[in-house]
Amino acid sequence: MPSWVSTIVDFTEIAESMSEETIFLAGASRGVGAEIAKQLVQKSLPTIALLRSDAAQSRLEASGIQVKFGDAMQLESLHQAMVGQGVTTVISTIGGMPEDGERVDFVGNRNLIDAAVAAGAKRFILVSSIGVGESAQALPPKALEVLGGALAAKAKAEQHLSASGLIYTIVRPGGLMQEPATGNGFLTTATNISGSIHRPDVAQLVCDCLVSEKSHGQTLAALDRHKVNGERAVSEFSL
Repeated sequence: MPSWVSTIVDFTEIAESMSEETIFLAGASRGVGAEIAKQLVQKSLPTIALLRSDAAQSRLEASGIQVKFGDAMQLESLHQAMVGQGVTTVISTIGGMPEDGERVDFVGNRNLIDAAVAAGAKRFILVSSIGVGESAQALPPKALEVLGGALAAKAKAEQHLSASGLIYTIVRPGGLMQEPATGNGFLTTATNISGSIHRPDVAQLVCDCLVSEKSHGQTLAALDRHKVNGERAVSEFSL
């Protein structure tokens, strides 16, 4: 059976040190992004959410999150939303089907990265996917065939981020499940494993990375300890 090392980040000890932080969150209306938004509110971290429509506006504002409207596919709208807001960290969970022949996974994230640089942000956390880059070895050929377009676009976004000069962390979740948090999520630098993980657990791991300098410059897979494919010992990345 796999052997695991537990990691717990104590936010009570670091909340004061992050009082000057302003987080810009793209993807807050649904999925992992919505779960990250909830946790940022719970941790009292100042957050600006980027929205394309007002569908989630009232919910986010009621929780204490500031809303800015813009489209990740339009760089100028990101400049208007981000520049002058004191943004220190950008978190992106965006992705999706092609728009005008270009996937949001690359173009949208490329624009967010460029806008972050222009806004003077220091850090960028990108939620990508297992199967990107060297982690392609973790997926079966059929999965790679089905997901090829999305994975290629996400790979380009990862490459653009690593070359941007921003302090970065790339989190590559396994298969995402919309179920309550289990507390069994973990991070690893291993590129040869796959499996699944619940969205709230991904959000927790992203927030853990947010406050850990050990995550700087790292590309990390995110999985549930009890949902790893196969029987193998995996070293957990300790934050």
